Amino acid sequence: MTSALPFDDFRNLLANLPAADMTAQARVRTLFAKADKPGNSLGRIEDVAAWLAAWSGRAPPAVTRPLMAVFAGNHGVVRHGISPRPVAATANAVELCAAGGAAINQICIANDLGLKVFDLALHIPTGDITEDAALDERGCAATMAFGMEAIAGGTDLLCLGDLGVGNSTVAAALLAALFEGRGADWVGPGSGADAAMQARKADVVDAALAFHAGHLEDPLEVLRRVGGREFAAMAGAILAARMQNIPVLLDGFAATAAAAVLHAANPSAIDHCLLASLSPEPGHAQAAERLGLRPLLDWGISHGEGAGAALGAGFVKAAALTSSGMAAAVRG
Repeated sequence: MTSALPFDDFRNLLANLPAADMTAQARVRTLFAKADKPGNSLGRIEDVAAWLAAWSGRAPPAVTRPLMAVFAGNHGVVRHGISPRPVAATANAVELCAAGGAAINQICIANDLGLKVFDLALHIPTGDITEDAALDERGCAATMAFGMEAIAGGTDLLCLGDLGVGNSTVAAALLAALFEGRGADWVGPGSGADAAMQARKADVVDAALAFHAGHLEDPLEVLRRVGGREFAAMAGAILAARMQNIPVLLDGFAATAAAAVLHAANPSAIDHCLLASLSPEPGHAQAAERLGLRPLLDWGISHGEGAGAALGAGFVKAAALTSSGMAAAVRG
């Protein structure tokens, strides 16, 4: 039976999320404890291996088909002069990825990751969130469903990244709507905004919150009203990964904002996610703290494209191999 409203299927999924495999997690912890080393001496390597086991159901864990998925979207709100880059820069970045010349291509090669880049109707920017909803409910739900298809073909570690001129402002609007506060509390330099541009970004967020006031109680409504296509697609991908027992690495400010939407709908909805990288965007650290996410890396990466997540995947793969190799030695 089909649901009456486009978001109903997602609400049903969010209400019926698979739990972690605590037996697998405990087994990894036990294997590390039995290994010939000081207790807990491998620090976050042990924590990440246990997390990977819990959410994949494999102990010891393994990462053999990691995938980097990058979602690209454009935003109508860019017309307010909130980015030093032209809207065309999003499509140019997608083309550079397709040609193999982007930073993310090289990092994926270095860490043996698959790469998919999704052009989300770049020729049709979303609505200007200061005077309209970014998307209607049907369009937002369809984009979430499209994002869920990122795992089609199979993967055992999903890394999420984004491309989108102006999307640091949109991320700030999402987080302000979900966590409260004014635009100035959440905006930052993004791709190089000066002080005057950052003030415009803050004003845009405040205008969006005022325009949509009274309609921001439901997190999925927040997503469609003040979000964008790449945010909806990433939210769908995170949810699909959870339903299929696939751990997720989040990259950057935008991916964290997309995850925050699901967290607001169900606080356990992103338990299968780790934050790979903390960007210099001031609102990112604030959002990560609110969500209980501790980054694997803090190297000042604000490049986008999923660069931080792809680098973090190397760490996760190393943690899985450390766990499996030491487990084999223990059994031997």
